[in-house]
Amino acid sequence: MAKAAPTGDIRDIRLADALSERYLSYALSTIVSRSLPDVRDGLKPVHRRLLYAMRKLKLDPDSGFKKCARVVGDVIGKYHPHGDAAVYDTLVRLAQEFAQRYPLVDGQGNFGNVDGDNAAAMRYTEARLTQVAWTLLEGIDEDAVDFRETYDGEDSEPMVLPSRFPNLLANGSAGIAVGMATSIPPHNIVELCNALNHLIKFPRVTFDKLTELIPGPDFPTGGVLVEPRESIVEAYRTGRGGFRLRAKWEKEDLPRGLYQIVITDIPYQVQKSRLIEKIAELVITRKLPILADVRDESTDDVRIILEPKSRTVEPDMLMEQLFRLTELETRFSLNMNVLDANSRPGVMNLRETLQAFLDHRHDVLVRRSKHRLEKIEHRLEILEGFLTAYLNLDQIIKIIRYEDEPKPKLMKAFKLTEVQAEAILNMRLRQLRKLEEQDIKSEHANLTKEGKELRSLLRDPKRRWKVVGDEIAEIKKTFPAKSPLGRRRTVIGQPPTAVVVPLEAMIEREPITVLASEKGWIRAQKGHVEDLSALKYKEGDHGRFVLPAETTDKLLIFATNGRFYTLGCDKLPGGRGNGEPLRLMIDLTEGHDVCAMFIHKAGEDGEGRRLIVASESGRGFIVEEDGVIAQTRNGKQVLNLGEGEEAQTVVAIEPGHDHLAVLGANRKLLIFPLDELPVMGRGRGVILQRYAKGGLADVTTLNLKEGLTWRSGAQGMRTETDIKKWIGKRSQAGLIVPKGFSRANKFT
Repeated sequence: MAKAAPTGDIRDIRLADALSERYLSYALSTIVSRSLPDVRDGLKPVHRRLLYAMRKLKLDPDSGFKKCARVVGDVIGKYHPHGDAAVYDTLVRLAQEFAQRYPLVDGQGNFGNVDGDNAAAMRYTEARLTQVAWTLLEGIDEDAVDFRETYDGEDSEPMVLPSRFPNLLANGSAGIAVGMATSIPPHNIVELCNALNHLIKFPRVTFDKLTELIPGPDFPTGGVLVEPRESIVEAYRTGRGGFRLRAKWEKEDLPRGLYQIVITDIPYQVQKSRLIEKIAELVITRKLPILADVRDESTDDVRIILEPKSRTVEPDMLMEQLFRLTELETRFSLNMNVLDANSRPGVMNLRETLQAFLDHRHDVLVRRSKHRLEKIEHRLEILEGFLTAYLNLDQIIKIIRYEDEPKPKLMKAFKLTEVQAEAILNMRLRQLRKLEEQDIKSEHANLTKEGKELRSLLRDPKRRWKVVGDEIAEIKKTFPAKSPLGRRRTVIGQPPTAVVVPLEAMIEREPITVLASEKGWIRAQKGHVEDLSALKYKEGDHGRFVLPAETTDKLLIFATNGRFYTLGCDKLPGGRGNGEPLRLMIDLTEGHDVCAMFIHKAGEDGEGRRLIVASESGRGFIVEEDGVIAQTRNGKQVLNLGEGEEAQTVVAIEPGHDHLAVLGANRKLLIFPLDELPVMGRGRGVILQRYAKGGLADVTTLNLKEGLTWRSGAQGMRTETDIKKWIGKRSQAGLIVPKGFSRANKFT
């Protein structure tokens, strides 16, 4: 079969060039036509097309509702060639009172709820525009904005809306483009109007003053803003930052001295059902034992009930822990990345954003004034022709009656324009009454006066800015501070102070015994076990560590890789069965094992225990016990090791002990003052004892006056007080151990 000849223009091009060119086009399209809002009307193209299509369908606030499926069909058929699901999701969000501070769509039917339930299908729901949306569209037929062709060239659509309402900051916006994103929280319209009018009078207003007028975002779901004022000012100054938002709660007293906590507002964009599930999980898993129960009593208003474990639990302490563990506290980021009037993306600060809206309103005022002036001039031209007709009525009737081409004859006889002649020829007979002549004269006088005022307005910038200010003041009157839409919902609170919650308050304090086997299985048995012979392990395994503890304690594990790992004793598996492998709880690298395991003793007033860590090569140092606590499963590296080297031991310095005893595998003993050891946070340490061959066997601390103690088989603990000959300097070799020293070559 013959190969078809190419029909198009085929060019050779490098793959990298082709990819970069096409990806750049895609990125620009995503930024400009999808993800970033316009600073002037605060809308993305899909929102703008949706509102414009609803206006074309005559869905004004005073009209009846129409099916959302009809609206979506018009939008995707005429203006927005994308999927119906995307357009309907946009419509639904614009109608949700918990998602939009000032909804742009008035929905009828199921449009979802704060629990996260989806809206009904678009064939069941109905919609129309709200008064806010109508305000955004006001003047769109008066040449207020530019239009462009739709995607198929059959119609036209606005490039931006006139937007008498400051929608960008009032409703906020969020979106992710290519290489950039935007995140703008909603604000209160009354505060925005105050700031806009102040900016008209003082264009160089400081951000401190703006933050006085706009103290922070105003979210539709309320809540308490606890971000420090300095951070808010800085965020508004740079256009980047964040706002810390908490749920609003109150204490509700009950009989017999009991109480419950009632949550009335939850943070913005948090699903109530998921939030309650998380709190319930904390109760079930006993991660928050001071909380007894949670239940949802919400109707149209949020009402979540929290029951404390006992009346002695402080409500502030309970809520602080819930703020830390759940979405009752969130952080809403601020990134005012928007498109300017020239469709260029960039981050604006608060003053620039407000000024851009004012400039847009000024441009709209000028364009609408010019448009109205053109209409007036056109109408005056026609009215002047009518007045000429009334003055020469008989002659005009005669010309119209007897001339085959009356228009040029009229224009020549009475010096009329073509527009005037055409209007006279189209005049109805009923307009020839004397009363109509008076109406025309009155209309002519009124239009002449209006035209004069418009010309004066276009010549005077101060008057134009006053009109813009009056429009903003009118918006403020439409949404008074005490109205449901105008009142502030988010409370401006104080930044929270650091509340130190004792661990005992979070965990039920119970005695346990930590059991760890030779093969690395760990469990916690209730109570302090006295009879160790009754303990059972897996077949072929036996006990290695038996540590009396409490559920509020922390377990410290020192491994041969020189890392410390930390486990909460309350998180250890129960005593029934054999427990769980320790390696499932910590990230202990393969090939390494546990050196030591002990219960952490926290220091009081900065006076914590000190530990001595040492490697098998005989190097070590002193480290603060409070400094080895690890925050992650990966542990905390403390003792650095050479190639092929492993950590050997860790020992706590007992109170009153002043010397260190070091025992080598060669059974040589060296005792020297603890003062010769450095205190470090991390490192390889110094040489404790030198060896010709072999390495370190064990270390212990002692009080020189009390002597050296060690475990000696069946004889139990033995103490040697005559130890002068083993006392030396750090890094010496030492002497052979005393007679009768443990054959296991260990101190304990």
